[in-house]
Amino acid sequence: MTRPVVHFEIRGEDPQRLAEFYRELFGWTIDAANPMGIMTVQHGIGGPEDGVGGHIRPADAPGVSIFVQVLDLDDTLRRAEAMGGRAVMQPFDVPGGPTVAQMADPEGNLVGLVKQ
Repeated sequence: MTRPVVHFEIRGEDPQRLAEFYRELFGWTIDAANPMGIMTVQHGIGGPEDGVGGHIRPADAPGVSIFVQVLDLDDTLRRAEAMGGRAVMQPFDVPGGPTVAQMADPEGNLVGLVKQ
């Protein structure tokens, strides 16, 4: 069964500049930064019924992260490792949020996992 991407993050040294870029380029609605400097990108139209939402946040290096929703985090990490990937972060509960984990694919690309 195909599993959906359910979250993304776009990171960089100047998140405000990134927010302005994506607002202009894609018409995204992006909420002002919270005390941690994270801006919320609202769901879009098309794709999944509500669209995929995400964050823009400060970081030392630019990058984009995707988060894929799965039924079983431990099983997904085990299968990734069996296929040449590796577990990067074991499952943990985000305070007030979902349970997440992180893996690297065989090329080293990091992919977040979110428990459905």
